Amino acid sequence: MQSDNARCGMQQAPARSLFNALGFTADEMKKPMVGIVSSYNEIVPGHMNIDKIVDAVRMGVAEAGGVPVVFPAIAVCDGIAMGHIGMKYSLVTRDLIADSTECMAIAHQFDALVMVPNCDKNVPGLLMAAARVNIPTVFVSGGPMLAGRVQGHKTSLSSMFEAVGQYAAGTLDEEGVLEYENKTCPTCGSCSGMYTANSMNCLTEALGMGLRGNGTIPAVYSERLRLAKQAGYAVMDMYRKNIRPRDIMTKEAILNALTVDMALGCSTNSMLHLPAIAHEVGFDFDISFANPISEKTPNLCHLAPAGPTYMEDLNEAGGVYAVMKELADAGLLNLDCMTVTGKTIGENIKNAVNRNPEVIRPLDNPYSKTGGLAVLKGNLAPDGSVVKRSAVVEEMMVHEGPARVFDCEEDAIAAIKGGKIVAGDVVVIRYEGPKGGPGMREMLNPTSAIAGMGLGSTVALITDGRFSGASRGASIGHVSPEAAVGGPIALVEEGDIIAIDIPNMKLDLKVSDEELAKRRAAWTPRQPKVTTGYLARYASMVTSGNRGAILEVK
Repeated sequence: MQSDNARCGMQQAPARSLFNALGFTADEMKKPMVGIVSSYNEIVPGHMNIDKIVDAVRMGVAEAGGVPVVFPAIAVCDGIAMGHIGMKYSLVTRDLIADSTECMAIAHQFDALVMVPNCDKNVPGLLMAAARVNIPTVFVSGGPMLAGRVQGHKTSLSSMFEAVGQYAAGTLDEEGVLEYENKTCPTCGSCSGMYTANSMNCLTEALGMGLRGNGTIPAVYSERLRLAKQAGYAVMDMYRKNIRPRDIMTKEAILNALTVDMALGCSTNSMLHLPAIAHEVGFDFDISFANPISEKTPNLCHLAPAGPTYMEDLNEAGGVYAVMKELADAGLLNLDCMTVTGKTIGENIKNAVNRNPEVIRPLDNPYSKTGGLAVLKGNLAPDGSVVKRSAVVEEMMVHEGPARVFDCEEDAIAAIKGGKIVAGDVVVIRYEGPKGGPGMREMLNPTSAIAGMGLGSTVALITDGRFSGASRGASIGHVSPEAAVGGPIALVEEGDIIAIDIPNMKLDLKVSDEELAKRRAAWTPRQPKVTTGYLARYASMVTSGNRGAILEVK
């Protein structure tokens, strides 16, 4: 046992005295020590139930012969952090979570881990840590929220943000907003659409790091407590069989996850997190991998915000395994990849059944023949940009319009809500990238304002920042290189024509090379927005969005 390094021999007698202080018995000192990484807190609705999940995991680990030991991970609620300086601190927590978990796991020589995340950055952060530490590890999340209901229609957090836009447009009164406010988020859990948290939890199943149902069983179902106990059993089985994260998170598994992402119509943020996870296992993930996979992978699901179905509907329809079975039948998955069950992907999904062909479209009736995400390149994004094309209306798949340029999110929101953006415009929000933000804020407020103002089918938004999984419309993010390092997005001027061609994966600024060269010669870097604290350190080390905003030591 790895934990013997901390518990055995005369040299470790002082450490044993400290284990005694923790209440360890002599028998427990001889058993595998399993760290349970708890993301529980009282500020994130997706995490408020995690204490119950952790208790169930502890029971499962103990019943299976291990000694459970709980330690924490921080978590930020993106919805609460949205629209103010707090959003600068969202993406950056991914690396804090990975780093602190690595520190705790290695410092105390745990034999295995059970990760209990839920919301946006905790899942990728803990997957990164699992790859680094590389001891037997299972993921079990807190689970998704049930959909809200307003006037007989299911709703989710994106509906709430769009209600604010409708209020600004004068199409919804204050009483209407209050109804949404009181009914949109009815339970604990990660927000009920296919936003980033649920996208990444679903991808734990596709990667092989989570048990069946981890991405879709609602937070309030007792079935999730049973799943948590099973995670405790599973990690002890992995320990005995010596199955480790790097045996599971291979290049093939990551490409499987990207394929499932395309079918599910996941958040664009998965194109930040998959490259970062791949980096930890030594796989150089180019975001351009998305396009050939997307070209052959049908989009089978339209969950909110892309459509009228929610995570509870996907769960009832058969969940992620049912989607994977559809893909496997088309020969689109590598079925030999190992998983936390000790079985391969192929063995796990062989009996999966699609119970609702309206929620999970069959292969012969997809929402589209291509996947949910696309990477666009061109002279405006030489290193790439990302769009959730499954959430783009048909009339905006190809669009040209004048640039309306803003150097921060707040100015863009004021212009949108002030009626200064009109049909045909292309809103450009720059200096919001990983380095320029710093922290690459999500742009749910401006995209929701555009939708709420009735401009969702006529106005595009382009940014070197990123989008919430709750964003919809022609929202193109992760533009790389970002403005802060002199990317072409920094050279755009008011009124320039921008051409978007999603079917052909193109994003171009219709300005001559000579004019761009002249502008580049006149461009000067901006002073950093933040010069002290964690954000300043982050900005000094972070790469552009096309590389997953990973940190590099210069």
